[in-house]
Amino acid sequence: MSDADVELPESIELAWGLRERPGKGPRRSLTMQQVVAAGIRVAEADGLAAVSMNRVAGELGVGTMSLYRYVSAKTDLLELMADTGYGDPPAPRGPDEGWRPALARWAHANVAAIHRHPWIRQIPIGGPPMGPNGVRWMEQGLAALRGTGLRGVERLSTILLVSGYARYWATLTADLTEAAAREQLSPDEVGARYWQQLERLTRNGPYPAVRELLADAEDELDEELDAEWRFGLDRILDGVEALIRSRTATR
Repeated sequence: MSDADVELPESIELAWGLRERPGKGPRRSLTMQQVVAAGIRVAEADGLAAVSMNRVAGELGVGTMSLYRYVSAKTDLLELMADTGYGDPPAPRGPDEGWRPALARWAHANVAAIHRHPWIRQIPIGGPPMGPNGVRWMEQGLAALRGTGLRGVERLSTILLVSGYARYWATLTADLTEAAAREQLSPDEVGARYWQQLERLTRNGPYPAVRELLADAEDELDEELDAEWRFGLDRILDGVEALIRSRTATR
């Protein structure tokens, strides 16, 4: 199949620099980067719900219809905003770095990217990565698993699993941070209050497992959220490591 047979959305072609301007009509007065940057400014200032074609056009001082020369729909704009918001992937796996620390570093960078721009978590995932940054992130994740003996599809499934956990964790912690801010408390204070409230609610009644948890883990429940993140990530990587060992044993 030749390149001419592969259709790409116009906004993706522009993002990759594969299309400079339309063949017909007046010359573009903006760049794709300017349109996306304006959308990000609106999201940073007033939240993702405030992003509309009309609002972004106003930010740029152009008519709303002008934006459709860059993106065919608001969903395209949001996907490009997310791609830009993620930014550069982490540094590639070093020659002396094992796959596990490299993939853990890649996962942590996923969380950090969403924490830098919390509105990213509110943008639905519309399909596999097609933006320039998204493809570069995928490249780095796959490269971290090179030489492990996993097949290509298994490497892809692994980074999907890890990035899914990272997105879930980033969403959870961002939600907790925003909720705590509304109550003018720290996330740790909100957590401590929750365990106190849960203890009171389950002191009596059919909740023996909850009471056992509260009794056995009294000194551990208030640990920092980072410890919870590491626990979950380590269990995922333990499973991947077991699969890699089984491949090695088979060979």
